[in-house]
Amino acid sequence: MNNTNEMSVSFTSNAQNEGFARMVVAAFITGTNPTLEEVSDVKTAVSEAVTNSIIHGYGDDDGKVIINASVTGRKIYLEIIDYGKGIEDIKKAMEPMYTTRPDEERSGMGFSFMEAFMDKIEVASKPGAGTTVKMWKEIGTAGRQYE
Repeated sequence: MNNTNEMSVSFTSNAQNEGFARMVVAAFITGTNPTLEEVSDVKTAVSEAVTNSIIHGYGDDDGKVIINASVTGRKIYLEIIDYGKGIEDIKKAMEPMYTTRPDEERSGMGFSFMEAFMDKIEVASKPGAGTTVKMWKEIGTAGRQYE
């Protein structure tokens, strides 16, 4: 029997759905027996990725945000996908304090928070075609690098 559990959810790029995304992922990872801090870390990282998709990926346009998740043992893998504007310069976008929406008082710390709360993140993007954020975390290892 395969010990990997998977789920996928798709929702409209509406800011109201950010809370839904946090809760569905938190519920999904409960089988790893995470601490409250670990749940909070994952929820924060998901929140940042989903908010980036909604605010920066789609802006005022409607679109879909997709979350694919898997759990194998105590290892969590998440993908947050949008088909929005994409990112011109990923390296620049990942710099702390960088934002493309200063008009909305964005802090520019989304990717920094994702990196701080997850063991590993990867970002793939194509201008005009969207962005995929991949994140990994092993529950119960408190800061150990994901292998």
